[in-house]
Amino acid sequence: MPQVVWIMWAEGRPRGRAARPGRGRARARAGNAVARGVGGPYRTGVTAPDLVRTARPDDAAGVVALRAVVHPYLVRGVESTRQMISEPPPGEEWTAFVAEVDSTVVGWVSAYRNVRTSATGSGEIAMLHVHPGHRGRGLGTALLDAALDHLAPLGLHRLRTWVSVDSLPFAEKRGFTPSRALRYALLDLRTPPPAPALPAGVRTPTLTKLEPRRLYTTYAAASADEPEDVASDALSYENWCYEVWNNVGLDRHASTAVEVDGELVAFSLVKRDGDRMWSDMTATLPAYRGRGLARLAKLAALHRAGTSGVTRAFTSNDEANAPMLAVNARLGYQPVATLWSCLRDLPAGG
Repeated sequence: MPQVVWIMWAEGRPRGRAARPGRGRARARAGNAVARGVGGPYRTGVTAPDLVRTARPDDAAGVVALRAVVHPYLVRGVESTRQMISEPPPGEEWTAFVAEVDSTVVGWVSAYRNVRTSATGSGEIAMLHVHPGHRGRGLGTALLDAALDHLAPLGLHRLRTWVSVDSLPFAEKRGFTPSRALRYALLDLRTPPPAPALPAGVRTPTLTKLEPRRLYTTYAAASADEPEDVASDALSYENWCYEVWNNVGLDRHASTAVEVDGELVAFSLVKRDGDRMWSDMTATLPAYRGRGLARLAKLAALHRAGTSGVTRAFTSNDEANAPMLAVNARLGYQPVATLWSCLRDLPAGG
């Protein structure tokens, strides 16, 4: 089976490892052209690679501010971003780089091994993005080169990236081919939906009532066949705890599980930043699909989030995931963006 790298110019399920100390300025292959900012050069003799360095925990606020400009439909707060940089999960060999101009973060990328899949040698380059006012001057290329340099020793043979429509030319120029689309959508929660009526034998406890191992078992089984190019079929309990249970953005009071006759069969997770939320995962065990339980879980979670101050709810779905797209359309979500999965094979040895 070919080894795979996932490169994401947008965020899916946010997660990551801390940058390795002492890496310093990123080595990049962007050449010697002078990097120019709005109205002229950044500094005389400074190239784009010189503006790229390893991310630090104290970059978190700047990273969030940049993301709000480039990807306003993504939800990850300052503390969650700081956690992502400073507290790595095991086995991912995670690192991140920022482009910094006049002490302001204007670009970001992270690179790490994908441990969610049974496909050996998988990896990701996540959320490569540059502030609109600093594009076209080599920073995106310098960030990508830094990420690729980090991954090169891992011996990976295929790259995957999520690319916004306006970034497709950048990706295609670098050998990536569009594969499948991911739809981002927004629901106005200023008027929260009512709590759903529950059929006999059905309960909707919050995560505050659940033991983590029990939720993990359902999560792993329900998400293994999620539509995507590489299956998320090998997520360990340890990495799940990092990614989900111990994530500081997880709202355990709004996140909702569904129990049928005492068995945990569906759930809808909420990650929150102030008055915005992200539906991190909504899923149902295969044997219980087709009964409206995913919609029930999500409706209960949206009700709880809305009544606790959330005004905007964001989510994303693969365009092939017709059941969840139908659930979200029925709930009133409106499309706000489309990203494309793009693939590129690498020669032997990465």
